[in-house]
Amino acid sequence: MLRVLSDVLNAADADDQWVTLMGLLDVTAAFDCVDHSLLLKHLQLNFGFVDKVLCWLTSFVTGRTQQVVYEGKLSPTTRVVFGVPQGSVLGPVLFVLCTAELSEVVAAHGLTFASVC
Repeated sequence: MLRVLSDVLNAADADDQWVTLMGLLDVTAAFDCVDHSLLLKHLQLNFGFVDKVLCWLTSFVTGRTQQVVYEGKLSPTTRVVFGVPQGSVLGPVLFVLCTAELSEVVAAHGLTFASVC
C-alpha cells in the first residue's frame, strides 16, 4: 500500500505532473468464479501440463458436488462447475496459475501493476 501511495505522490510531484489512474480489483470471491474447462485449458497451453498430470488435475477440479445443512435439513446435492477447491493447498495454487498472465496484460498496455493484500 505504501508503494502505491509513493507512486501516486511521485507522479504528482514530477515536472510534468502525471495524472494517476487506479483500477482496483476485488478478488475476494474470485476463487468461486474459476471456470474448470478454461482453467484446465490454460494449464495445458500456458504451463505445459499434459498426460497424467493434466488427468490428475482434471479429476481434482471436476466432478465435485456440494450440499448444505441448515437447521438440521440437507439441501439437494448440486454439481460444482466453477471455482477451485477451497481448504486445500492446491486450490490457491491453481487460482494463482489461472491469473498469472494478468500482470503481463497490464504491462503490455504500458501500465504498472501493484498487488496489495
